Amino acid sequence: MLTRKQQELLLFIHERMKESGVPPSFDEMKDALDLASKSGIHRLITALEERGFIRRLPNRARALEVIKLPEAMMTSIPPRKSGFSPSVIQGSLGKPQPVPSPSSKSVDDQKNAASIPVMGRIAAGVPISAIQNNTHDISVPAEMLGTGEHYALEVKGDSMIEAGILDGDTVIIRNVTTANAGDIVVALVDDEEATLKRFRRRGASIALEAANPAYETRIFGPDRVKIQGKLVGLIRRYH
Repeated sequence: MLTRKQQELLLFIHERMKESGVPPSFDEMKDALDLASKSGIHRLITALEERGFIRRLPNRARALEVIKLPEAMMTSIPPRKSGFSPSVIQGSLGKPQPVPSPSSKSVDDQKNAASIPVMGRIAAGVPISAIQNNTHDISVPAEMLGTGEHYALEVKGDSMIEAGILDGDTVIIRNVTTANAGDIVVALVDDEEATLKRFRRRGASIALEAANPAYETRIFGPDRVKIQGKLVGLIRRYH
């Protein structure tokens, strides 16, 4: 049986993974559970891991996988067709995978995949040049996208590692122009610099917050920042 705080943390991680495809940072978990320090989060995560509810993923900064939920929590969550499954894209799991030819793909595979444009690179660090034009297309699972228009960007930099986003990852972005506090967004600064950061408001100003203590939060006037999209998924290739 889990304690109330353990259940709260497990549900928070599960809901954030369903919403954004990446686990919350330790700071976000601390704030959500109203704890004074991150050491309490470490203890809760260790307890959940020991009880088999979550797993820490190797070689990924603070990345977590929800393995199961308590039966009491499952009753309040709509069941999936195949039961509960972790909200994690496993990639090739460290093993090289052959690329199938178009003729070898089944009709069902083609129906369950969607093609979206890759619009160049996005900085997860100090902002770089604005998003480029379409460089190529990639195929992603249709259930990953939901409604609306989407595009992909290749991540450059390490400022979002505590949100589970690493240099070289490909992020899937829903094309929107508004964001809520805490969303990971593509932000265009001064119409010339694009960056991937967590969106916050500081009074009348906009804060673009990194998920790496080595980077400072950058504050801008509202007229200097335009939201270009919101993170909805992530693809990682293992070599």
